[in-house]
Amino acid sequence: MTGVIVQARMGSTRLPGKVLMEAAGKPLLHHLLERLSYCRLVDEVIVATTINKRDDVIEELCRSLEIAVYRGSEDDVLDRYYQAAKAREMTCVVRVTSDCPLIDPELIDEKISIFLNKLGEYDLITNRHPLTYVDGLDFDLIPFEALEAVWRSAREPHQREHVVPFFWESGMRVYNFEDSRKLFYSHRWTLDYIEDFELIKSIYSGLYKNGEKFTTNDILEFLATRPELSKINAKYLPRQ
Repeated sequence: MTGVIVQARMGSTRLPGKVLMEAAGKPLLHHLLERLSYCRLVDEVIVATTINKRDDVIEELCRSLEIAVYRGSEDDVLDRYYQAAKAREMTCVVRVTSDCPLIDPELIDEKISIFLNKLGEYDLITNRHPLTYVDGLDFDLIPFEALEAVWRSAREPHQREHVVPFFWESGMRVYNFEDSRKLFYSHRWTLDYIEDFELIKSIYSGLYKNGEKFTTNDILEFLATRPELSKINAKYLPRQ
């Protein structure tokens, strides 16, 4: 079974409570889960949050949307992923973080289609090592066997907190798919700072219609006609 596991918590240090900030009348986590529901090659979506009481609101939202929830360690996110995947008997884990409310379901389907029959060849399939896609469209495909091996072997705190560093730090078989346009230099759709939220909110205000999907190309076209919007969080873009 191929499942998406979304890590989400309220305790972000840079922008607390960001996952439940609202745009176009819905919490951003709701928008993210709705976008993931358009993935044709995903069997299940699970939100992996923490046992911290402040994350009760995340579970409540997910339950209202009939989305499964796994609650585990706040600091050991690797364990949270592993236990959630094991409990649901996943064979392939699609790792998505809750700071990507504009995630591209078509891109996820495309890569699952390409790599599902090649999972034995790689331990991690990613688009952010190095990053070439717009920051905020990043995700990972991880065969369960590889996730389990890393769960058993990773020891450093950052390897447990961020899930994937052990894969490349230990020389495992990593495949990075890239976007030749390198749009990450000019666009940033991840949610770390208040400026990021203002941009994402503007995109949803301009494009979202309840129950209808808009694409990455729709976002790019929308921003091309409103160049002032991409300037909102431009100070966080990488230097070329």
